[in-house]
Formats: sequence, C-alpha cells, structure tokens
Amino acid sequence: MSSKLAAATGFVAGLVVATLAAGLIQKNFSGAKLSGINPESYYAVLLNGGQAYFGKLDDQGHGYVTLTEVYYVQTRVNPESKETTSALVKRGKEVHAPERTILNAASIQYVEPVGADSQIAKLIAEAKKQP
Repeated sequence: MSSKLAAATGFVAGLVVATLAAGLIQKNFSGAKLSGINPESYYAVLLNGGQAYFGKLDDQGHGYVTLTEVYYVQTRVNPESKETTSALVKRGKEVHAPERTILNAASIQYVEPVGADSQIAKLIAEAKKQP
C-alpha cells in the first residue's frame, strides 16, 4: 500500500476511533445553521454509521447540509494476497452520477476542516488534476 493511501486510511480510521473512544457528544443540527463554515474549503464529515466523506459543505438549514466535490476512501482486499489497498474516490462516477450529496444533519457525528497540508488535501489536489 502506498504511503499516501496508508495515511488516508489511517486518517479515516483515526476519525472512527476518535468518535468511538472519546464518546463525542452528537450535536443535532436540525433547524440550526452551522457556524464558521467556509463554502470554499473542504471538510471531513463523519456520519453516525462510521462513513466519512470529504467535500465542500453548505448548510441548507431545515436540518440538511449539502456536500459538493465529494470524496470518500474505498478499501479493497486482494483475495489472493489478502493485501489491503485504499483509494480516494470522487463521488459522481456511480451509475446515478450524483453532483452533490445531501445529508440529514442529524446523522452527522461531527465536521472538521481538512487541513491544507493534510494527506487528504494532497490526494484531492491530485485527483482534481486527473481528467
């Protein structure tokens, strides 16, 4: 596994472990606007079920938020070698080709900004260069 993908996998695993280990308090965003959100910045969004998405966040109010330029980490296991590989995947390549993801804010565990020098930010920058 490449060091970049290993770091991305470690980051996502860290998000999940931090949520479980720290017992973070879930904030119900229903009806409340998220404060301090820059619509031009990328955010890590961890959902109650453990899924993590990365994208540009816009609070729609009324209990929903919208993510655009959405990415997620996909992990695969080679059945022969049992080696695990991870890749950052841009949403939109699915059969229904979504342009955005609308999330029920009550299903969000927490939101954190993606650091400009983080492995995720670097992988997103690399992915944006590809056609």
